[in-house]
Amino acid sequence: MSTTTPKLEVTNASKHFGSLVAVSGVSMRVESGELRAIIGPNGAGKTTFFNLITGFFPPTSGDILLDGQNINKVPAAGRVKMGMGRTFQITEIFPELSVRENARIAVETGLGYSLRPWLNATDKKRVADACDEVMTLANLTVKADRLVGELSHGDQRSAEIAMALALKPSLLLLDEPTAGMGDEETYQVTGLIRRLHRDSKYTIVLIEHDMRVVFHLADRISVLAEGKLLAEGTPQEIGANEHVQNAYLGKAE
Repeated sequence: MSTTTPKLEVTNASKHFGSLVAVSGVSMRVESGELRAIIGPNGAGKTTFFNLITGFFPPTSGDILLDGQNINKVPAAGRVKMGMGRTFQITEIFPELSVRENARIAVETGLGYSLRPWLNATDKKRVADACDEVMTLANLTVKADRLVGELSHGDQRSAEIAMALALKPSLLLLDEPTAGMGDEETYQVTGLIRRLHRDSKYTIVLIEHDMRVVFHLADRISVLAEGKLLAEGTPQEIGANEHVQNAYLGKAE
């Protein structure tokens, strides 16, 4: 095991909702620069686990560390300031605004400008440059002035990822980034995630149902089933794991 401090470390995390145990004793270590996929059947506890990492729920027990710092008591907004960015299963964007305006809202939030009634010329240029940067990363520059609500589902998802990138995260969490997409859009968004990981060196954790995406992108895969960690390993190891095949990969969804 690496002796360096991991970007994200979850130790024996559990979440109970009354008598329901949604997550039970799950541990995970994600190194800086790694792309980790979390898979599992519906009801496996994947999104609840994401909510523990991002601060939407406090863990009933266990610890969550970001860059070696315990963040159990840090609220979701505080974790964003510490470098944690997230997208959701349902795309969270402003459809009545343009791509550039969506990016600007996120950039101004990330720079701490969102409550200012006006910006001076230097700040305006800083915001504009940052917007251009995230739109370039998300391959949306040519669609910058299009209303997001008019874009394809794949471009809308790319716009949401661009908004997350505007907050300058060191850890990007993507909740089912290709949900509801056809093959062409899936290819588009998969290409974006690959570029962010390989070229821009983002540390990424994603929940994904499409096994083609998972096995194409992930460095390592964690498999959840009934709230517990069933297996963990490289795509090759997970693909050959009989327990995973029985619990998930071998069954039609």
